[in-house]
Amino acid sequence: MNAFHIPASCPHGGLRRWLRPAMIACLSWTAARAQPGVLDLTTLANYAGQAIPAYITKDNTPGNNAITNAGATLGRVLFYDKRLSRNDSVSCSSCHRQSLAFGDSATASVGVAGTTGRHSMRLINARFATESRFFWDERATSLENQSTQPIRDHVEMGFSGADGDPAFADLVTKLSGIEEYRVLFALMFGDATITEARVQSALGQFVRSIQSFDSRYDAGRAQVTADNIAFPNFTASENNGKALFLNPPGPGGGAGCAGCHRAPEFDIDPNSRNNGVITKIGGGTDLTNTRSPTLRDMAGPGGGLNGGLMHDGSCTTIEQVIAHYAAIPADNTNLDNRLRRPGGGLQTLNLSTQQRSDLVAFLRTLTGSAVYTDPKWSSPFSASDQLDLIIISSSAISLTPNGDGTATLRCTAAPGLSYQLESSPNPSSSGPWTGVTTVTADVAGQLVHTVSLSGPPTFYRFTYTPPAS
Repeated sequence: MNAFHIPASCPHGGLRRWLRPAMIACLSWTAARAQPGVLDLTTLANYAGQAIPAYITKDNTPGNNAITNAGATLGRVLFYDKRLSRNDSVSCSSCHRQSLAFGDSATASVGVAGTTGRHSMRLINARFATESRFFWDERATSLENQSTQPIRDHVEMGFSGADGDPAFADLVTKLSGIEEYRVLFALMFGDATITEARVQSALGQFVRSIQSFDSRYDAGRAQVTADNIAFPNFTASENNGKALFLNPPGPGGGAGCAGCHRAPEFDIDPNSRNNGVITKIGGGTDLTNTRSPTLRDMAGPGGGLNGGLMHDGSCTTIEQVIAHYAAIPADNTNLDNRLRRPGGGLQTLNLSTQQRSDLVAFLRTLTGSAVYTDPKWSSPFSASDQLDLIIISSSAISLTPNGDGTATLRCTAAPGLSYQLESSPNPSSSGPWTGVTTVTADVAGQLVHTVSLSGPPTFYRFTYTPPAS
């Protein structure tokens, strides 16, 4: 059901049965997929109820910002919108690209005033980790806090409030002047007020929704009761690599990778310190990099890496990463103790050529597929970076029979903006939909219009057409 169905003649009880908005949850996402620039809120993608394997138990979602379909949808729009940068040239997606597991192929990402000091971290499965701090140096106390720091950065998106930049308050003013954001914030939060906290909430929900659990590793893990059991779908080399990854160094011959990168999420242990890679992009030394993204989807489905590895992007192959950990090159005051030998000195694993090959084979089983193409994580904008139409969900609309053969429709909206009320005899997204009238939201942010209950069954919906920018 895309809008309210008003039958020709029906007692009030029957009318209410026809108007159940819960039907919306069953709608397909394919309609929105085929129409770039059309944000169809009657066909919200499933962000909140995605399947998560039973063996995935870590989750850093805060109690006050659980993922909702509506909130993540708004976050998706914000994530892909270049207008969140000072000069309308950079969005979150500029440095975190869906085709690269939301990472970047460039060593240093390009911002509005130069390039970043660290390689852009892949955002894949950011939710599924014990670690709740973000950035390589963990300076963000939550994903919500992290989400607006690039916007506030002079180099990245330029609303720093320093060095001649506008402040974040100026971005709030800018977004408040964009009509489609007033429409969307009114629908998602109940009023059209835009704040940094609301931007953070929506972006946090969208990023946490980005998940990948359809890898060959997951297919194998679902068939056994523990990671240390041979996976029936793995080759001998992949199972050997898995054992090397899981087992600690020593007589068992393991590589000890799982000490910091813990299966099955492959998230970073929050107690980890730096890994011995201490160079800065452009030169210098940095000992503060103690976080990493999940090891899932380091490589894409085609086999190529989803950007360089390590905080400086210095490793361009998985083999180079293994070579680093097989022989830690130098000590430093913040080196993780697990990279030191118990009797003194630094980790030297003495891995054979075959063992290194097996580790690479295993790490490549962690790559999924759907996350690279699923439209719910893709740009909602048209080729010209526009939202051309917003279709309002019927769950946002209430109906009150007036007892005289008419009923009053009400919908939360942005005060002063004009919406189209449309009707159709067909409840599908394709309609045909015919314009009934233009309805302007009152000062309280309500669309109010009276319709007749007589005549053939009719479906109604509100739509909003943003002005061309």
